[in-house]
Amino acid sequence: MTAPIPRDLPDLPAIPRRLALLPSPVPATAVMAPVRRPLTAAFRLLIALAAAAGVTIEVLLDSPARALSDFTVQSAVLLAPVLALSARRARTARRPLPGVLTGAALLYVVTAALVHHLLLTDAGSPSTSTTNAVLPDWAAPLADHTLHTAVPLAAVLDWLLLTTPGRLHLRQAGTWLLYPLAYLVFSLARGELPFPGTPPRYLYPFLDVAQHGYKSVLGNALLLGLSIYALAIVLVALDRTRPDPTRQCWKTGFRLQPPVG
Repeated sequence: MTAPIPRDLPDLPAIPRRLALLPSPVPATAVMAPVRRPLTAAFRLLIALAAAAGVTIEVLLDSPARALSDFTVQSAVLLAPVLALSARRARTARRPLPGVLTGAALLYVVTAALVHHLLLTDAGSPSTSTTNAVLPDWAAPLADHTLHTAVPLAAVLDWLLLTTPGRLHLRQAGTWLLYPLAYLVFSLARGELPFPGTPPRYLYPFLDVAQHGYKSVLGNALLLGLSIYALAIVLVALDRTRPDPTRQCWKTGFRLQPPVG
């Protein structure tokens, strides 16, 4: 026989809909040691120094205001501190920089390199149109090859071989276009303002309003903007599909023992 069910049941506490997990007092580094990557840090620091050296030569070859107005120089100015900070974080086993920042720096240097090699090879680079008697003759070609070839290739290799995939997102592509749009406004405004002693006013021939007019220039800018957006999508797609070169077997503090007997 079963016991009779009592009429008066005690009040039970209500079960919460969402159970909150208590924070663990044990940090992740207690069971998984952080991995320091000194070789990666050295490679990134070398790229940052190369970019800084190229920018310095460009500034010495021409007036600082004109040299720093070049898109290639500006992209290198952004890439150098980004890679320097990334090198420090790789050396100290800290979390990498946000993907929106590293992806933007990579997109801009690759864009500058492609524009130079595809559109400005015959017309000449705007950053090497003048010479300086103080520097040797090989300084201008050295800066040109460093900023337009060596640094972009090294940045792409660092991204492909030394970074964790999946950090770039499609929603970031629109944010990355804000700087090229701002540079277009700056370039057109610079061309309209008088700058004595710094010809030509327009740094890029496809943005020369005096020669092509606003209709053609805005059409060129639209095609270039769509190309940059397509390049950003390609970078995001590659980042989502490429293998993880940094994956390795993590060593923890736990060790499995064979069964006894």
